[in-house]
Amino acid sequence: MKRLFIVFVLIMAFAIVASACAAPAAPPAAPAEAPAEEAAPAATEAPAEEASEEPLQFVTIVKIAGINWFNRMEEGVVAWGEENGVNATLVGPAEADAAQQIPIIEDLIAQGVDAICVIPMDPTQLDPVLKKAMDAGIVVVTHEASNQKNMDYDIEAFDNVAFGAGLMDRLAAGMGEEGEYAVFVGSLGSKTHNEWADGGINRQKEAYPNMTMVGDKNESFDDAEIAYQKAKEILAAYPNIKGFQGSASTDVAGIGRAIEEAGLQDEVTVVGTSLPSIAGDLLPTGAIDAIGFWDPAVAGAACNQIALMKINGEEVGAGTDLGIKGYNDLILVGDNVLYGDAAVYVDAETAGDYPF
Repeated sequence: MKRLFIVFVLIMAFAIVASACAAPAAPPAAPAEAPAEEAAPAATEAPAEEASEEPLQFVTIVKIAGINWFNRMEEGVVAWGEENGVNATLVGPAEADAAQQIPIIEDLIAQGVDAICVIPMDPTQLDPVLKKAMDAGIVVVTHEASNQKNMDYDIEAFDNVAFGAGLMDRLAAGMGEEGEYAVFVGSLGSKTHNEWADGGINRQKEAYPNMTMVGDKNESFDDAEIAYQKAKEILAAYPNIKGFQGSASTDVAGIGRAIEEAGLQDEVTVVGTSLPSIAGDLLPTGAIDAIGFWDPAVAGAACNQIALMKINGEEVGAGTDLGIKGYNDLILVGDNVLYGDAAVYVDAETAGDYPF
């Protein structure tokens, strides 16, 4: 019995040792689950890639940076970009010079932006670089440049000739439909400025035969100081002059300053394209009598909206509604020039309705 008991103890001990030695074999089952754990991150990588996609890059290039007109346009461009998920920005040269717009556009081509909206100082000078942009696959939309050759679309706030005629009607009313007047443009190469000026001149010839334009169109280069100096020269050369019509947004500010200094607020009528914020106190004092404009912020949004529609393959043409006030039923002229209906005329009493 004792011997049998010893044998039994030895057998049990052997079984225990054998079990202990075999136990480590169980853990290898764990690596079999690893592929399932590794697969989980893969499922979350796709959304991360989608989230990292860069937004479209749209840049608006204006005639000159830092003036109220284009500061207001920048507000509209940035707001439009935020609403539409587009990185929309605005840049411009330090001076109103087409030659300074060219390197800005060259740089944007090198960056590979998706679209550019351009307000050319001189459409003819910008044609070669805009062709280069289009050849690079960049959508090009212009504003104030209905004669631009290389662009996908040009968008105008209104019929420019009719707008200029509207300014002339207000100038004639202030002048009693008789007397001498002078005309200013920002640039002799600016298509829209000359359309406004010519629209006014032609309107005068047709409807106000007792009025006479003195000299040629005066070029101010979108600079209020230049407009001021030239207005003083005209006042000296034509002491009986009774009116001025300006085209650049800063023209009436410079002209009005010269009129106020000469104490001629009640004798000389001043009208032109501008903004209430630019005309400032010269409207209430009578140094400026009336201004016409369109909201640059809305125009900037319209330019960018057309670029986005082009990229998205949407049709743009006669009757297109951009979903933007004043641009709800576009008029198509030729193949790709579009007109809205966004003209506004104000005087001292109504300027406060447009606090910009």
